[in-house]
Amino acid sequence: MALIINKGYQAYISSSASKPCSLLLAFHVRGNQAGETIMQYEGKVYRPWPEANSILIQTTIGCSINTCTFCSMFDDKRFRIRDIDDIFADIDELRRIFPHVESIFLIDGNVMTARTDFLLKVLDRVKQVFPESKKISMYSGLNDFRRKTVSELKEIKDAGLDLAYCGLESGDPVVLERIKKRMTREHAIEGMAMAKEAGIETLLSFIFGLGGKERSREHIEGTVSLLNILQPEQIAPMALAVQPGTELEREVHSGEFILPTPMQVLEEEKYLLENLNFPTYYWGDHGNNIATMKGQLPQCQPDFLEHINLHIAKNPVAKENVIKTFSW
Repeated sequence: MALIINKGYQAYISSSASKPCSLLLAFHVRGNQAGETIMQYEGKVYRPWPEANSILIQTTIGCSINTCTFCSMFDDKRFRIRDIDDIFADIDELRRIFPHVESIFLIDGNVMTARTDFLLKVLDRVKQVFPESKKISMYSGLNDFRRKTVSELKEIKDAGLDLAYCGLESGDPVVLERIKKRMTREHAIEGMAMAKEAGIETLLSFIFGLGGKERSREHIEGTVSLLNILQPEQIAPMALAVQPGTELEREVHSGEFILPTPMQVLEEEKYLLENLNFPTYYWGDHGNNIATMKGQLPQCQPDFLEHINLHIAKNPVAKENVIKTFSW
């Protein structure tokens, strides 16, 4: 896929230091027509919404697992590591396009699965070409940490990695097995312990409603209990969206999986906010979420609970894009 990038365009999220507990997400695009160039990306390209300001460097293609029943992000790709010369060429081209870069995100799926020496070369090139950069992030899996040594993870951290995005999805063993995550609670705990020992900060994402109507309570209780053990620096919850062509979509159509009600989704988020017992940044502003909020916990917890309780008291009708949006 050829991605045409207009020079000078910048997307950013509005913020205010006087309002650290945000309940709305504002998005604005500005730019000019100074020229355009072509970057080569293979297949569909995804990045997490907190990385809206980051330039994207495709380092791997697809996902090495690619079995999760709810996910269609990489169903058009065969997993492999990109040729390092192609990556370097993209890095140099991005330097030509952008005079100033503060945030860089390495895609696709679980970039951390690449060999350590390979990742060190990529990170070194990024730091050389973008010395002004303040943050380098990548997708990873908690299992990917387990497949490296703590010494290797420390090398990756020291080479410039600031944040790893990891999909937790659920802390309920039944749900984890059902969605074919190929990860257990024990795996998650082991992987996170290694990342923390290496000094790598993490953002964990998970999905409200992934237990369905019948297992909503078990799903959120298991997820919160696991989060309280893992204690990531940031968390990013999102409400379930059924993606076309996924195994989950077939389960919904067959009646094997009954979608949770909007009220259950809100109750899950309320339970989460009531029972988290560690400091973390809360990215609760995904487009699928019924209640939109982001900020530092525990400072923002009272405001967020008030916001959730307001939605629950109004007993909202199903928000269409909770189950119909196809944007992760």
